[in-house]
Amino acid sequence: MPIHVRGQPGDVAPYVLLPGDPNRAKYIAETFLEGAALYTEHRGMLGFTGTYKGVRVSVQTSMMGCPSAAIVTEELVMLGAKVIIRVGTCGGTSPNLKPADLVIAQAALARDGTTAQYLGAGNHAPISSFRIVRAAEDAAKALNVPHSVGLIASDDAFYGVTPEEARGLYDSRGVLGIEMEASAVFTVATLRGIEAGCLVSVSNYIGDESLAPIDVLKNGVDRMVQTALETILTLESERPLQS
Repeated sequence: MPIHVRGQPGDVAPYVLLPGDPNRAKYIAETFLEGAALYTEHRGMLGFTGTYKGVRVSVQTSMMGCPSAAIVTEELVMLGAKVIIRVGTCGGTSPNLKPADLVIAQAALARDGTTAQYLGAGNHAPISSFRIVRAAEDAAKALNVPHSVGLIASDDAFYGVTPEEARGLYDSRGVLGIEMEASAVFTVATLRGIEAGCLVSVSNYIGDESLAPIDVLKNGVDRMVQTALETILTLESERPLQS
């Protein structure tokens, strides 16, 4: 059984939302799910399971960074997860993005050590499930959520990327934003035979030290979570995983 995500068989739903922040996990469970119950709080990595419009959904904290995200993804698979969607924030690298805009990741540029350790000397492109990308874009359009679909980067060093890199190198290569977990989540999901995706809300433009105003970012997070949950409904209607 898992060492860190201390759930029991049946605690975790086939569909899991994966925020980094335990407070955000608690907020999502209490705000968007019906009958949400806590199944783990070990190491502060809160996990809840409830229902959204009749479909069982879990919300599991991953904490910060690819090492932690990889551990949690591995252990969620042990507990029966089949579809994992990271929901978090990113620093925007494209000037076309506004605070609280939604980014639906097609793939993640792996700038982290965890993905490299999994792959050894091999090459790999950490990508999202096409079904998740398609369903998320459809959901964002139906909900009138401002969004972009494309490449993100996963980086180990939060303070290591300079504004010049973000606005020059990253933007010129089509990277929309930088976050810290998606490449590991995508890689583990591929290796373990499950589906994974990533939706992130833009918290700031890299180089601007101030985050989006609290109310603006909260609205962006709410839209992101709603989009992710509607995505799950589409996935379930296409290929039911509920018992």
